[in-house]
Amino acid sequence: MPELPEVETIRRDLEPLVTGRTITGIEVDPGTIHLLAGAPVETLRANLVGRRITSAGRRGKYLMFGLDDGRVFVVHLRMTGRLVWRPAEAPEEQYQRAVIHLDNGFDLRWGDLRKFGTWRIYESPAEVTDRLGPEPIDEGLTLKQFRERLANRTAPIKAVLLDQRRFAGLGNIYVDEALFEAKVRPDTPADTVSPAAIKRLFASTRAVLERGIEHRGASFKDYVDGQGQQGTQHMFVQVFRRTGKPCYVCGSEIKRTVVGGRSTHFCPKCQRKSRMRHAHG
Repeated sequence: MPELPEVETIRRDLEPLVTGRTITGIEVDPGTIHLLAGAPVETLRANLVGRRITSAGRRGKYLMFGLDDGRVFVVHLRMTGRLVWRPAEAPEEQYQRAVIHLDNGFDLRWGDLRKFGTWRIYESPAEVTDRLGPEPIDEGLTLKQFRERLANRTAPIKAVLLDQRRFAGLGNIYVDEALFEAKVRPDTPADTVSPAAIKRLFASTRAVLERGIEHRGASFKDYVDGQGQQGTQHMFVQVFRRTGKPCYVCGSEIKRTVVGGRSTHFCPKCQRKSRMRHAHG
């Protein structure tokens, strides 16, 4: 699933290409039920055709295109969604499900193997952003605020980090990587992580996301950027999907387990089980 670095890469690619452009037409494969939440494509056309795109933003894993009537067109890639910029005459994309035609002879092409992605129109960005916690890369996020969002939570630290209401943008890849870098076991109850480990985790969540953006996202399988190219972050992971391979730090075998229903990767030596001690402050 595309996470914050992947969605931010797409946003940066598309922003200069779509800002100021007017939507002239929309096509949607009738079999792509989830995309419009059951709404008819005619409703989408009525809301979008003729509208000018005024901005290309992002919050967490959501792409948010501002419209000239003040509303916002929100795209969520979910598991396998792709949004790429193409000339109108370009051949159809793999698993193409929908097309947004623009006024300069280019399209935004939507491809989605699993068909779980969604398009929605909201009156205000707050309808999306109010449901989300801060992003670990938010400059205003302090260590104290980070710690408070983990406090009094008995769920595994990985599950808490994946909760978008607590921290927006983190997903399976970057949580596994951040926990490894912070030397914290993914199944550790959040309220027992030591203050020193929380401080390391505060730094590592930001660092892994920033590196993911720098490497233009991780293309393990489906993800491509706004131009249809793969990122390179998957070449730099420490533990994610490296089950059975040696840890780059200590040489131990990377293990796979399940935490909070999610496939989870860790090094049993670098990320030792901590003593059950409650953190304070």
